[in-house]
Amino acid sequence: MAMNLRLPSDLDAKLDEIAARRHTSKHAIIIEAAARFADSESKTDRVLRIADGVTERYAGVLKRLEDA
Repeated sequence: MAMNLRLPSDLDAKLDEIAARRHTSKHAIIIEAAARFADSESKTDRVLRIADGVTERYAGVLKRLEDA
C-alpha cells in the first residue's frame, strides 16, 4: 500500500545516516522499525492480558499478601 510520510528534518537526517551505514534505503529502515513496533505492541498486549488473568485468578491471594 502506498503511503506518504512527512518526517521532521532531524529524524530524516538520522535515517539518512543509518541507511548509509547499512547500505540500504530509508524505506527499508522505516519498514523494519514499523515491524519491530508492531511486534512489540503485540507482545505488550499479550503480556497485559496474561497479567489480567493472573490478577483475576489470584485476587484472593494478592489481597491477603497486601494485608499481611
